[in-house]
Amino acid sequence: MPDAVLLLRHVMAGLVLTLGLTMPARAEVVRQEAQFDLVMLGLTAGSLQFSGLEEQGHYAVRGVLASGGILAFLRKVSYDARVNGRVVDGAYRPARYAERADTGKRVSEAVMEYPRGVPKVVSYNPPREPQKNDVDPATMGGTVDPLTALYATLQDVAPGKECQVTVPMFDGRRSSRLSISAPVVEGDQVTCQGEYRRIAGFSDKDMAEKTRFPFTLTYAPAPDGRMRVMLVEMETLYGTARLVRR
Repeated sequence: MPDAVLLLRHVMAGLVLTLGLTMPARAEVVRQEAQFDLVMLGLTAGSLQFSGLEEQGHYAVRGVLASGGILAFLRKVSYDARVNGRVVDGAYRPARYAERADTGKRVSEAVMEYPRGVPKVVSYNPPREPQKNDVDPATMGGTVDPLTALYATLQDVAPGKECQVTVPMFDGRRSSRLSISAPVVEGDQVTCQGEYRRIAGFSDKDMAEKTRFPFTLTYAPAPDGRMRVMLVEMETLYGTARLVRR
């Protein structure tokens, strides 16, 4: 079984990679904040929070994922990341991404930068040996980091902008793809059908176990009339995982 922090990151990736990295151009200052509980098998397993700022064609985001409830009792783990970049024609283009992960047994830090839109792993401490399945970052131009994807997924959107995009992501070792479509309107809520798919860089065991993870994402109106993600549900190898907005 993988380290707890890797499990949390895989759940996060499968649940919230992105709902769309292209947004309408906005000249004003945009601030977004949210807090979610991560619930697995009916028990609180952790929390997720992020804060983002967009201004004058640039964006900056910080996200924190931490164990809680029964998982924190077994082992305290955390994932803390920051990213900044540009917003070009409404699309997010990361420039620098940094993360710090604590598994309870091991602390690691990693930095990726994006010269000419191509991810480059600048540092990984402590150093690790390359794995045979690692994806070459030089082949991942046009992908986004996990936190940019998270921010794009969970921020509020204008009505009618839900469930429209398929996007690639790269985390420094692994590539994956998310497809979201088929909006269903029920009253004032909108539910999307999605699929997270492992592409490359995962272990042979992971790929043999499962490569496709269907999920649903539910929006409801925010006080300002925009649509806000309230619930994400996904079947994982460890049972049903849910992100529930506080």
